[in-house]
Amino acid sequence: MPTFEEITAFITDKPLATAVITLLSLVGLVLAYLVLRVAWRALTWLVARYVAPRPIEDVLTVVAASIATGVSAQGMWRFSGDVLGLDGPLRLLLFAFIEVAIITSAVRARRNMRENYSAGIDGIAVWALTCLTAVLSSMDAHSLPEAIFRLAAPLVAAWLWERGMAIERHRIRGTGRINWRLTPERLLVRLGIAEVSDRTASEVDAHRRLTRVALAAKQAKVLREGGAPERKVRAALAKLDKAMDQAVEHTGLAVDATRQEALLAQIAALYNTSALIDADPRVPWEPHADHHPVPARPALPPALAQLVDEEDEDVEILDPNPQVVDTAQRAVLMRASREFWDRQIAKGIVPRTVDIAQEIGISLTTAREYRSLWKLEPQAHALIEALYHQHGIVDTGTFPVIAADGRVLTKS
Repeated sequence: MPTFEEITAFITDKPLATAVITLLSLVGLVLAYLVLRVAWRALTWLVARYVAPRPIEDVLTVVAASIATGVSAQGMWRFSGDVLGLDGPLRLLLFAFIEVAIITSAVRARRNMRENYSAGIDGIAVWALTCLTAVLSSMDAHSLPEAIFRLAAPLVAAWLWERGMAIERHRIRGTGRINWRLTPERLLVRLGIAEVSDRTASEVDAHRRLTRVALAAKQAKVLREGGAPERKVRAALAKLDKAMDQAVEHTGLAVDATRQEALLAQIAALYNTSALIDADPRVPWEPHADHHPVPARPALPPALAQLVDEEDEDVEILDPNPQVVDTAQRAVLMRASREFWDRQIAKGIVPRTVDIAQEIGISLTTAREYRSLWKLEPQAHALIEALYHQHGIVDTGTFPVIAADGRVLTKS
């Protein structure tokens, strides 16, 4: 570095050259300032556009994946020079072709996720190319730790990308990943180290002791009824007695009614296992002979054959206690009546006039007025037709009114 005296001598000897150098330096400083200003504005715009709206974990994922990709590219730089023998501009152009392909596949996979809700073949390509560059860069390592490090760096980048894609998938589709059958939690449960439910340790211990009692009781019963030797029966009874003693001591079985019922329920289930052979569970949608598509009321007496064919609207109903309500209250009662009607129709039951009146608390006249309008709707009309064709019941609005002695009360 020139000394101060040398600089002073140069300025004195060559003032013109000094002026030119000073001018060029000022221009360079101005250009550097402008470049830095443009770069700062571009960086600020990029941060505001792409970084600020994203969660911090996404930003950190991109940063970490970029660092890992750089480590992988450095390994490929050495591999292309030492193994492939590339040098100069050719080495600079070709060393990171796999990393570029990985980034391209990752971008395409994200686009596929947003458009088709699946990463597709590009997602598989990311992992395949990552494993390829990891293996190639580790082949030029000079030691085992370096090889492991070069293997790990690309895989870390791929894992971070996969986690980002999982978050993106959940955000777009509203669903999580697949549920793996082999997980650490399942292994711990299988080994008996962890519990599936959120029961406390005392509850788990009590359940297991009660189960031991129930199983010991079943074993003793089977041996005794099967004519086993007396020695085996005594051993089974001794095992049952020991399990019962421990259950009473550690579970409070003698005073806990809930656990007593649980023990009896387990014993009852174990004793009646053979009854499962004769069980005849029906498929809910399986048709059978006694199936009625339209639920009917309880069995009606033979007097139903004497039903009249007139409609309920032709029967005169005298209401000794007519209701006097205002418009708002009438609207509330009508809305409640309609809700009750819809609930019953959904169950496959056509409400009677008296049913509506008793349920809502309105007069028979008002209930008959509502029913005469609503029974003409398609769903209610279909139920009434089904009742007529299946049971011969004519809709009179009362289905019908039957006296205590079994006589059918009809319009005289």
